[in-house]
Amino acid sequence: MRCRICSSNTRLAFTHKVLSKYDCGFYFCDSCGYLQTESPYWLDEAYASPVAAADTGMLWRNLYLARITSVVLFFLFDRRGRFLDAAGGYGIFTRLMRDEGFDYYWTDKYCSNLAAQGFEAEVAPSGSYTAVTAFEVMEHLPDPVAFVAELLESTGTDTIIFTTELFAGEPPDPEAWWYYSFATGQHICFYQRSTLELLGKRFGMRFYSSGMLHIWTRTKLNPLALRVLTSPRAVSLLNGLPRRTLGSRTMADHESLIQAVGGR
Repeated sequence: MRCRICSSNTRLAFTHKVLSKYDCGFYFCDSCGYLQTESPYWLDEAYASPVAAADTGMLWRNLYLARITSVVLFFLFDRRGRFLDAAGGYGIFTRLMRDEGFDYYWTDKYCSNLAAQGFEAEVAPSGSYTAVTAFEVMEHLPDPVAFVAELLESTGTDTIIFTTELFAGEPPDPEAWWYYSFATGQHICFYQRSTLELLGKRFGMRFYSSGMLHIWTRTKLNPLALRVLTSPRAVSLLNGLPRRTLGSRTMADHESLIQAVGGR
């Protein structure tokens, strides 16, 4: 089958059961390092619940990502810009980022907004977004190229900040890499650095990476600054600065939502 990133021929790397019952082939592209499943016919079943019950790290991940992202946006981008969390789940990250002082909004085609109601993308002021975050999304995509193209076109952004685990060389042993997440059936594609560099170039964006945090952007960044700012020590020291400088939106949002309800 053809690679969904570069259209080269792929080879079967291994087979494994997904959702504990479907035999699935995993195909590797030697040209760009992309690993993909066969056509994922089981996705409707896998997403019977939008958030997998096994995702016990959801709250911890949102708290951690809010801390690290607030530092990155504050120092490397326009901190007073407008931001969007794509595939934002229950809205936890959007609410946390607004609490930190950033003008953040939410969108998700498949999940209900529980924590950031009133700050959906459709009620945001018109215009492009300074940056869009897409956390724990890339490994779920049947067509990553189409996803990135649609996201850039619909938001007008020049920057996408996202997370995914990378691998190097041959695909990891199916019994040794937790990120396959075979039991949920939701992870259907996996990347190397070279894959993400190539995908970014298709849209005229540079690629930067620090751990699990990755950035496609048309803005030139200092890779060393990114690594330093995303280090645990720097995040611990600096994560309170955005809130002190920008001012938390928690109470202002509360008041605006109360007024909106009272005005109906």
